[in-house]
Amino acid sequence: MRVEFVADGLTLAGDLRVPAGAGPWPGLVFTGPFTGVRDQVTGLYAARLAERGYATLAFDHRNWGESDGQPRRHEDPQGKLHDLRAAVSFLRSRSEVDPERIGAVGICLGGGYALKFAAFEPRVRVFAGIAGAYNNPYAMRSGMDYQAALRSLAEVLERRDLGGPVEYLPAVAERGEAAMPGDEPYAYYGTERGLSPLWSNEVTRASVLELLTMDNMMGSDFLSPKPALIVHGVVDRFCTPEGAEEVFKRLDQPKKIVWVDAKQHIDLYDREPYVTQAVDATADFLAEHL
Repeated sequence: MRVEFVADGLTLAGDLRVPAGAGPWPGLVFTGPFTGVRDQVTGLYAARLAERGYATLAFDHRNWGESDGQPRRHEDPQGKLHDLRAAVSFLRSRSEVDPERIGAVGICLGGGYALKFAAFEPRVRVFAGIAGAYNNPYAMRSGMDYQAALRSLAEVLERRDLGGPVEYLPAVAERGEAAMPGDEPYAYYGTERGLSPLWSNEVTRASVLELLTMDNMMGSDFLSPKPALIVHGVVDRFCTPEGAEEVFKRLDQPKKIVWVDAKQHIDLYDREPYVTQAVDATADFLAEHL
């Protein structure tokens, strides 16, 4: 069912899925890939896990999809954490949901957000990250002229501070400039695979600054004693296996890492058998710990 809830005065749109039969059910809140909306990756995983006995909430974060917020299609890390907080409050208010059994599931960039959120949110009992991007500035500055990138993005924001418009760039492009350049992101977002009336192929330039400076990996140092599951592809050019391994190393028990024989990051967005493998691993872990 389509639902709405409020975070910081902004109305957020979501889809609540409830298993058939008598509840209340354990609840899961989802957060997903950079630029993603709720009828893409998070909606797929929310639907599959609802079939496994969980009340699931996939929603559009502020500035994205059908949810309120300005500038449109702008990455707001702190705002996304506030959205997740409000999503948990909404789930706990529903009679179909057991308020003491709430988990956070993140896919791609949402893996990092779900990790950081769960680490500091006592109402969340378990975390699962699938093909997670666990951003931190130490890793982001590796292999690039970090200071040059910061200067370029500071100029973008200065123009806006002085009255200029919000500047955008394509979210994906097979060739040329984009926030996520190259054939692999385009193969999902630029084709029917990721087709959604809620998604547009643009993102604010300032969003790139947020990606370069956020530290979501720190959540791994504070999540304990909550259980943590990491599901990751053995080959991933965009959310590296090394990043997943670093998170796992920093986590305390109970924890589990599951490697899927995927060769592209977007395999875990919608391709079989990889999605089923990730769903099975997540459902099994949740059955034990939630």
